[in-house]
Amino acid sequence: MLVTSCPFCQLATHSTQQLVYCDELVFAIRDKFPVSRGHSLIIPRRHYASWFEATTAEQQAFLQVLTQVKAELQVQYQPDGYNIGINDGAVAGQTVPHLHIHLIPRYQGDVAEPRGGIRWILPEKAVYWDKPV
Repeated sequence: MLVTSCPFCQLATHSTQQLVYCDELVFAIRDKFPVSRGHSLIIPRRHYASWFEATTAEQQAFLQVLTQVKAELQVQYQPDGYNIGINDGAVAGQTVPHLHIHLIPRYQGDVAEPRGGIRWILPEKAVYWDKPV
């Protein structure tokens, strides 16, 4: 089911220069508001909000495309690392209720302290390495 008010459904049904990959289950684009060079989104063609609503075939397609887009980014931009993330639900920060996976290239020196990575979504809990085990 496509939702006409959904920006990702609009992309799924129209030919666009934004596409970096496309098949019958998923497509990939560069993020319109990137946090780094090459920041990409992998998006299902079918409209649903959560990773947990994806079929097994869709989940497998996501992982295959994630690997393919990463390989292309490695050639094009030579990043030093990656963050892979899903905001699943409004409380988790999801602003477009159509599932999408962020593939964010990371570069040496892009932040002062990269340790903790995605843990920084809750800054007061990010620094765990100074706590007793």
